This record gives sequence, structure tokens and C-alpha cells, in this order.
Amino acid sequence: MNQPLKTLVVLTGAGVSAESGIRTFRDTNGLWEDHRVEDVASPEGFARNPALVLDFYNQRRRQARAVLPNAAHAALAAFEAQPGWQVRIITQNVDDLHERAGSTHVLHLHGMLNQMRSVRNATAAFDCPGDIEIGDLAADGGQLRPHIVWFGEQVPLIEDAAELVETADALLVVGTSLQVYPAAGLLHYAPAGCPVYVIDPHQPEANRRGVRYVAEAASTGVPRVLAELLGEGEAGR
Repeated sequence: MNQPLKTLVVLTGAGVSAESGIRTFRDTNGLWEDHRVEDVASPEGFARNPALVLDFYNQRRRQARAVLPNAAHAALAAFEAQPGWQVRIITQNVDDLHERAGSTHVLHLHGMLNQMRSVRNATAAFDCPGDIEIGDLAADGGQLRPHIVWFGEQVPLIEDAAELVETADALLVVGTSLQVYPAAGLLHYAPAGCPVYVIDPHQPEANRRGVRYVAEAASTGVPRVLAELLGEGEAGR
């Protein structure tokens, strides 16, 4: 009789994409590519200067297409082939590097750069093949905008993410500061006894009970933890 698959749930943040060359605002004093986050990643910023915001995301989209997945993305994708395991990724990142590395089950909490939607409809997203300009309209007549969850907007998939974490036999948290909510609260949905690994060179100050901290970059820490899950090594402390 076949044994049920174990579920590895992985929560990834900006630190994973940073190793592929995508800058993060938490490492630049609250600036994102020299812009205040409030100006380029909030509904208020879009209302004040939509041309600036659209141009900002056009540049981010081009940048994301120019970089490649790194060793952390590749290791998570390869783990899908391990007998007895299934992998479910929840990412705060808006790039598609997990998918390009080969991961097949990725939930994007904060939307995706390569998708767009009407300002009149937050749920109907579709592919964004190039730049978005002022005057580009959706079928409903609304101005097109990036399909990104900005600061101050609801995170529509957070309940789906919490349900995934509740199924975890092991939970990896990679490249995230654990300071941005509601995503940071997902750790609390891990089942009792579920091993939790936090992989980040910037170890969070809050030392949660039962959490194994691996103070490494994602590209080395993720393969190390995955090897431990397979009984091939040790991780953390």
C-alpha cells in the first residue's frame, strides 16, 4: 500500500530573488530602486502619479525577465521529484523565477509582474506581454495596472496560503524578514510538531520556539535543509 505523500510548504520572500539580482527595498533604507515605497507601491501613490508607477513596474518587469533562477529556486524545483514528497510554494515575490526553475505549485501572495488587470476589477488578471502605459485600457474601459498587491490593499490569497501551511509536514521560510503582515503570521498555522526552518542571513530578532534558524543565503541554506529532510545532513543549530 502506498504511503501518503508528505507535504513540504515553502514561504519565500525577497531574499530569494535578490540572489538572482533583483534588488529589495529592505536592504536599501526603505527605498526601492531609489523611490519611496509609498510612492510606487501603494494605491495613493498610483493616484498621485500613475505614470511614475507604471514606468516603475515596466522597469521591474524588464529586469525580472533579464535575470535567471538561482540555486535556491532550482533546489526547490528539483525536490518535487523526491519520492514521498510534494512541494507547495507560497511566495511574496512578484517575479516568476520559481516557475522558470520548474516549480509547478506556486501561490503568489502579492500578485505577479507578468500579469495586469483593470483598475475596476481586482480579481480578473491576464498576461502582460510588455509595458503598460497611461491610456491602455482593459475590456471594461478601466485603466490597466500591474496585478500587484500594494501596501494598504487586501491580500486575497492569504486564507488559501494559511490552509496550505496547515497541511505542512515541514515548513521552510526563506529570504523573508518575518515583519510584513499578514504573510509573517503564516508561521502560526503550522501544525504542532511540524519542523520549521527559517533560512535567512538576516536572522529575525523574534526567536520563535521550535524554529530552526539557518543564517545563510537562500542559495546555500535551501539545499542544506532539503538534504536534512532527506536524512543526508544537518541544518541550523
